[in-house]
Amino acid sequence: MVMQFKKTFAVPLSLIMAAMLCSLSLPPQEEKAKNLKILPKNISHDDLIKTMRHYNKALGVKCDFCHAKSKDDPKKMDFASDEKEEKETAREMMKLTSRINKKYFKSGKDENGQQIMTITCYTCHHGEAEPEKLPKAGPEGAPHGEPAH
Repeated sequence: MVMQFKKTFAVPLSLIMAAMLCSLSLPPQEEKAKNLKILPKNISHDDLIKTMRHYNKALGVKCDFCHAKSKDDPKKMDFASDEKEEKETAREMMKLTSRINKKYFKSGKDENGQQIMTITCYTCHHGEAEPEKLPKAGPEGAPHGEPAH
């Protein structure tokens, strides 16, 4: 009776312990980004962060330029939200640069099969949230956009 009792608990207990140990050794699931409309839905977290940092530098902005704050915790960002108009503008600009690169530069694809961009956000923005409408002042006394005589 005692032997039967030990087997009744020992086998399920060992199975539970084995399952727990296996689950601890598995790598944690990477949280997938939500509401991606232009970027690939299967983009890795690292590649997404790298892409966003490119936009930060190219436009000289922080995350809250395009992303809304969380309604539950204003100290956090709600990256999936479409509340801010700038996010949709960014999506449209991403489509624009892609179309220009495909149509005019036909620069091919990289080792990951991604379109190699010839123009980027920085091409026009130069680290500013809004691109300059005219070039900065030219040579001594030359008006914006005209060569010096």
